[in-house]
Amino acid sequence: MRKIRFGVVGTNFVSDWVIAGARQDPRFELSAVCSRTRERAAEFAARHRIPHTFTSLEEMVSTDMVDAVYIATPNSTHAAYAMLCMEHGKHVLCEKPLASNLREVDAMIEAAHRHGVTLMEAMKTTLTPNFRAVMRALPRVGRVRRYFAAFCQYSSRYDKFKEGIVLNAFRPELSNGAMMDIGVYTIYPMVVLFGRPRRISASGILLSSGVDAQGTVEFEYDGMNATVIYSKIANSALPTEIQGEDGNLTLDRINHIGRVVWQPRPAAASGHELPTEPEVLTVPVEHDEYYYEMAEFLDLIETGRLESSVNSHEHSRICIAIIDEVRRQLGVTYPADRF
Repeated sequence: MRKIRFGVVGTNFVSDWVIAGARQDPRFELSAVCSRTRERAAEFAARHRIPHTFTSLEEMVSTDMVDAVYIATPNSTHAAYAMLCMEHGKHVLCEKPLASNLREVDAMIEAAHRHGVTLMEAMKTTLTPNFRAVMRALPRVGRVRRYFAAFCQYSSRYDKFKEGIVLNAFRPELSNGAMMDIGVYTIYPMVVLFGRPRRISASGILLSSGVDAQGTVEFEYDGMNATVIYSKIANSALPTEIQGEDGNLTLDRINHIGRVVWQPRPAAASGHELPTEPEVLTVPVEHDEYYYEMAEFLDLIETGRLESSVNSHEHSRICIAIIDEVRRQLGVTYPADRF
């Protein structure tokens, strides 16, 4: 079995989670970490048993110590870091959202093709067994009429914001905000299932720093409507639902699907509505939720494919184009948009 050696750039808690899931795949080998400070790199390396540390990404990718790089730095750095890695022949798994805007995403995709390396957005939900169960069950709903998804999670960073301390999550110079952080979880699965919408209408609340705190987005498809709500200043327990003419699919949480239920439309017989029992379609999950995105990425590298069929380059393009339009309607701009 060929080991694929990884370098990690970005030493936050998401990196901790991804590493824990990735190590459930025997092909994954963690070889190096890059952080801004030597102390932070050393602490992270000790915690995760990583043999090599760097404070320069260019230095790390210039070596033969890594075959691929996982990028978990602020959104504003994704494109530049990914391009640097790919220029040195390294495969790139980059945290969602893939970049600040469509222009950057297109440049990243072009670089992946030019250098012949794999590039994938690390959107974990769409690669899990329970999302695949949703994809298999989708024909059962018949003609799809509505998609609804909610991800609202009050942020501890918002408490700091109210105290006058603007942390990374609410800084436009880092291409952050509620849509980029958690709203994307409602959008990407919609794109995988239904493609590009015909129309988009967004409303939301902006913070004084210039980023969105929450929002509601309405989408129009051919014969179908979609609605997503997202927030970092309020919580929600609403499930995700796909409504069709023949029945509904309900997902407990769009960002981490733990339960999938099929509810057929009640059938009419002898002039009376007969109740139909719901069917639980939940798939037993054998691995950590982050295992599946890493397994997909490793499969792509092993088979020489440049992109996933699920977290594909085109799906990433459509998703970021939607986010660009939502930001335009809300009035959220980033320094990255000016270049």
